[in-house]
Amino acid sequence: MIDEITDFLFGLKMTIISGIFLLIAIIFMIFGIDTPIYLNPAWGTVIISGIPMLLLAMTRLVREKWISSALLIAIAMVASLLIGEVFAAGEVAWIMALGALLEDWTVERAKKGLKNLIDLTPQTARLINGDVIPASEVKLGDNLRILPGENIPVDGEIIKGTSSIDQSVMTGESLPIDKTVGDEVFCGTTNMFGSIDIKATSLSEDSSLQKLIDLVKAADEKQAPTQRIADKWATWLVPVALIIAIVAWLATGNIERGVTVLVVFCPCALILATPTAIMAAIGQATKHGVLIKSGEALENLGALNTLVFDKTGTLTYGNLFVSDIAPIGVSQEELLSLTASCESLSEHPLAKAIVAKAKDDNLSISEVENFKMYPGLGVSCDINSNKIYAGNLKFLNENGISDNVDEYLDKFKNEGKATVIVAQNDKIIGVIALSDMIREDAPDMINALHDIKTKTVLLTGDNNQAANYFASKVGIGEVHGNLLPEEKLEWISKFQENGENVCMVGDGVNDAPALKTANVSVAMGSMGSDVAIEAADIALLGDEISKIPYLKNLSNSTLFTIKANIAISMTINAVAIICSVLGLLNPVTGAIVHNAGSCLVVLNAALLYDRNFDKKSKNSKHNHYHSHEDGTHTHSHENVEIIDEIVTENGVRHLHAHTHPMDRHACEAYHN
Repeated sequence: MIDEITDFLFGLKMTIISGIFLLIAIIFMIFGIDTPIYLNPAWGTVIISGIPMLLLAMTRLVREKWISSALLIAIAMVASLLIGEVFAAGEVAWIMALGALLEDWTVERAKKGLKNLIDLTPQTARLINGDVIPASEVKLGDNLRILPGENIPVDGEIIKGTSSIDQSVMTGESLPIDKTVGDEVFCGTTNMFGSIDIKATSLSEDSSLQKLIDLVKAADEKQAPTQRIADKWATWLVPVALIIAIVAWLATGNIERGVTVLVVFCPCALILATPTAIMAAIGQATKHGVLIKSGEALENLGALNTLVFDKTGTLTYGNLFVSDIAPIGVSQEELLSLTASCESLSEHPLAKAIVAKAKDDNLSISEVENFKMYPGLGVSCDINSNKIYAGNLKFLNENGISDNVDEYLDKFKNEGKATVIVAQNDKIIGVIALSDMIREDAPDMINALHDIKTKTVLLTGDNNQAANYFASKVGIGEVHGNLLPEEKLEWISKFQENGENVCMVGDGVNDAPALKTANVSVAMGSMGSDVAIEAADIALLGDEISKIPYLKNLSNSTLFTIKANIAISMTINAVAIICSVLGLLNPVTGAIVHNAGSCLVVLNAALLYDRNFDKKSKNSKHNHYHSHEDGTHTHSHENVEIIDEIVTENGVRHLHAHTHPMDRHACEAYHN
């Protein structure tokens, strides 16, 4: 009951009403309007903001044996009321309420993420005989049938069939994984194509997805809200204030001086020092497309020395594109055209990327006959009386095609690329490789972090070859691949045990436990999963990973501002205490000085809002070209360093540029 009353009176609406009463009291003072003490408008502030503050101080003192800053303010308020200074009592109570409100806003965390994660858990399972039962009733050893598009209800082992499994929810891998008899499948992952039968190897409460949920819950419970610095110091602030006030009273024989000391000693400016700076910094970050959920995250960012990245959707876009076309005995255009025609009826992500590439290159896509899809293997069809096969090496071998393409396959595997081998009749005619595209700003961002002596690490569910390839492209030195969610979490914990302050950057459900465990965490906001965004302390709303160094600079400046505010508030308090003891201030003028100190702290914090922390390379240019009716087609969204520029007589400007991420050179022309 007490907690409910306190929460209601400390809420936004009541704090505004309380402030209105205090403003009316100030207006009365300015215009010299005298009222009986019991009709002073400041009583409204005392009742609305003072009573919950008094209850809070008593609750902390009695229940929690905690001497907080609220206790000192309560003492000052009561002392002011005892000598009839209602305005002074209302003023310290309202500033305390305002500080509590601001701090609540900066540390409030949404809790929807865990619910979203739980919603991923399949609720039903299909037995081999077709009966559908609750997933909780599945027993070890039960045989289950998973149809295309269905989520797998429990961890299991495939006993019949082949398929491609989207297990990004668990591992973060951008590509579906081909699975066959004997392979392991995870709860919550999605069967993409063929029907498979599995044998349950775990119960629903012991499944890999449930373990992921438990990890997020456990990590969330480890996060404790940061106490205000004023509350940390309250243990000695309270007795020191009381001693000085009593000595001033006894030495001068004037109780007003003692009460004034209590009023100006109240750490209201100190209470406002942290939340106002953090709110300004959060507003500054929001302007730059960064959502910061707590002041604790900003504080931790300033101290971080290790930055850990997931790969897919973080350092990369998470979208496949055709990276290499290796023809054997045919042209690149013919190979791509035949493959796209064969894949045109497939729903596989690799097939869609190949068809998109052919369309972008304006290649013809032929009608096919006798199309067949073999889940987890490949596709086949007839084109102009020729049999076309497109799939993996096992698929071609099963169809009696065994040309040696190991050189291509080994090369692309070491680069972390997926491959589609293409054959016409009984002969391989080429290999098409597909890859995830590295974000253009990732290499520069990593270099910027290295410049400020920050260690970078890649933790990913992808295989080691893919992980090492992508890490080398962006400049990350330490790499760990083939990781499940709990293994990512273990690596975060290892770094922390070694005394490292860790920031985790990720985008998937599988990153949620690691995001929760890290000292501070960043999620990709526009494409990242809801679970990852809710688990993280910070979300990049535009997925601009280049904002990471900006965040570090913002955090450092915020911490400096907080320390400066604390110094300002302590200096003002010290001067005001001396003036109170000497009789230069009374409770009302002391409250005004006290209020002025709080305003100065707020104004200093507000300066953070308009400062420029987003330092970008002067040679960096953001370009977005579109296709035109002249038959050219250019679509780029990259940070481009301009090398030279030529303007022709007809007004066409040629830019010779180097695009950093893909080590390509581009020459684009467009009209001024």
